[in-house]
Amino acid sequence: MSELLIHSMAEFGDLILEVLDLANAGTIVEIGAEFGGMTQPLADYCARRDGTLIAIDPAPAPGFVDWAKGQPNIRHIPRPSLEVIGEMSGIDAWLIDGDHNYYTVLHELTAADRLAQNEARPLLAILHDVGWPCARRDMYYAPDRIPPEFRQPFGHDAGITLDDPGYRENRGFRGAGQFAWALQAGGPRNGVLTAIEDFCRQAEHDQRRLLYAHIPAVFGLGVLFDASAPWAQAVADAVLPLHDNMLLARMERNRLQNYLTVLDWQDGFITLAQPA
Repeated sequence: MSELLIHSMAEFGDLILEVLDLANAGTIVEIGAEFGGMTQPLADYCARRDGTLIAIDPAPAPGFVDWAKGQPNIRHIPRPSLEVIGEMSGIDAWLIDGDHNYYTVLHELTAADRLAQNEARPLLAILHDVGWPCARRDMYYAPDRIPPEFRQPFGHDAGITLDDPGYRENRGFRGAGQFAWALQAGGPRNGVLTAIEDFCRQAEHDQRRLLYAHIPAVFGLGVLFDASAPWAQAVADAVLPLHDNMLLARMERNRLQNYLTVLDWQDGFITLAQPA
């Protein structure tokens, strides 16, 4: 049923490339290449600028590795992001679309920001899945990589629905064995948007000003950047019309409601087809 629901960061491709261009980004890190949907436009962008795209993904889709080997401007790192970010340098922008949970995103942002500050570079991070369902609910591809004190109670068979902070067993939006959901939404240390907010709160405590644009469509896109960057005003002008746009938010909710209805129909048909 996944073909019924657009879900890729690539849906924001034109906007992302515009932001990267405005920020004069030449060396870009993409965390979570998955099927390469956004990777190809990023590779083309880097080729035009004689730049470099570093794709971090320990388990991309079949065919991605061979494809990346044939791209002169791409370097693929098949390791978890938190194992390798500290080894990097010279990064102009980060696209974060890997593990959608509080611990991973908070530490990815923290590590990326530490590199930026050490090199006197402004931070630019573009993050996916900042809206429902991952805004306030952790998703785990590899729960064992999350320290127990940060890991929410989770289930691989848990299904989730709009306006319900709990879960339904084997009903609703679920991972089909590919990932697990936190069993409860909300609360501290839970969800991608919560991680972004806590990161920004710490930056404010350190007397640094970051700007954040929240685009409520296709599971949500966040654009986080240093307000002191020479390109900050230009990027702000590009993303402001979409920031917390109410029409986009209503359309996204309608899209999700329709998809969840289809899932309910599908689950009902499966139940009826089972022998008594």
